[in-house]
Amino acid sequence: MKKTNIIFMGTPDFSVPAIRAIVAQDDFNISLVVTQPDRPKGRGKKLSFPPVKQTALELGLDIFQPENINSQDSFEQLSALNPDYFVVVAFGQLLSQKILDVPRIYPINIHASLLPKYRGAAPIQAAVMNMDPITGITTMVMARGMDTGDMLLVSQTPVNPDETAQELHDRLSLMGGKLIVETIQKTNQKILIPVPQDHSMATYVPMLKKSDGKIDWNRSNKAICAHINAMTPWPGSFTLLDGKRHKLFRAIPGEKECLLGPGEIFQCDQSGIHVATGKGSVVILELMGSSGKRLQADAFLRGHSIDLPARFESS
Repeated sequence: MKKTNIIFMGTPDFSVPAIRAIVAQDDFNISLVVTQPDRPKGRGKKLSFPPVKQTALELGLDIFQPENINSQDSFEQLSALNPDYFVVVAFGQLLSQKILDVPRIYPINIHASLLPKYRGAAPIQAAVMNMDPITGITTMVMARGMDTGDMLLVSQTPVNPDETAQELHDRLSLMGGKLIVETIQKTNQKILIPVPQDHSMATYVPMLKKSDGKIDWNRSNKAICAHINAMTPWPGSFTLLDGKRHKLFRAIPGEKECLLGPGEIFQCDQSGIHVATGKGSVVILELMGSSGKRLQADAFLRGHSIDLPARFESS
């Protein structure tokens, strides 16, 4: 039996379920795994393997880590394998048209949104931040534009209002693994026709910056809770109290209405830290102060008393 020849390109944890799902198929063969070079990580700046490299080593797959995927050397290595498909999942480098033309059938990308919504680098965080009721995974034929290629398959999932970006990330990564297998199988069977995106409906989400984590207390309580969830785990939501940064990990909309200004802390008790917002209030359940320890609010208050009146800074 001739196996479908696939070159896999990916780097972070999000890519791992897809590579495992492909390897699990008897009629698929990953002839090469392409991932980013090892990078210094942590305080010791020791070289660290990308998660996809670690997985490829466990699976006994050949690995290629080019600094530039579009170099002539990269082109020669990829084209020599005569792949049927590229499968690209959060690889981290843009592919030139010359490289995109290498696969015999398609270069396929797994994108964590319902395209054409949320093209770009942070679709998962955008879905959480905007309190979308549903999101999903799209497989598409890669093109030179940013996530502009023709769509192959779509899989949808509800977004839980209490879900963090990390939790949604983990669910979507598993969905991506299942969907890429179905996409390749149906393409091989010639029962899948690429569908152009409606470019007039496209929205874009840029890569997040650390400054995106700052909380704007003028927003509504639900929007602030969604912001905290969206920024978890990175870049992390934060606010300032007496000039010191506090990182917030969990909060819920408060039941109490408050006539104080946005950011005003009006109650601290066992249930949490109650803060007025532009509409309603929030109760902070988990946070980290300058000590650097992530704590439940009641434990935080035992070591860091907040003398009222007090106010978190708004942007």
